[in-house]
Amino acid sequence: MGAELDTYSRLESSMQEQKQHLAKEAARMKKCPFCAEQIQAEAIKCRYCGEFLDGLSRAGSKHRPKKWYFTTPSVVIALLCLGPLALPLVWLNPRYKPAIKAIITVVVVVVTVLCIYLMAAAYQQMFDQLQELGM
Repeated sequence: MGAELDTYSRLESSMQEQKQHLAKEAARMKKCPFCAEQIQAEAIKCRYCGEFLDGLSRAGSKHRPKKWYFTTPSVVIALLCLGPLALPLVWLNPRYKPAIKAIITVVVVVVTVLCIYLMAAAYQQMFDQLQELGM
């Protein structure tokens, strides 16, 4: 019985030492503001996401140039030239909010339907005039 108590007390003290060691290690750690992983408090750069903790970003992603086809003039020109075929350019544009994407989609569809209706009416009117002329 005495040996079991001795083993139990050693095990308990070992667990307490381990808890103290973990507490000391946790005190030396901090959370990365970019990826929320635990890193050392003295760290300059996160080992998980690669971000510098002094506010500077990675060298490769400093100033990522905007894609030319997502600029507003390019989207407007594509919509004027291609009509509803340019809607994927609007939907995939990361700068537009979902509400703006929905509004642009509705406007383009309405204008397209109106243009088709006007073109059909003009064709019908031209066909009627040709029949009156006897052609």
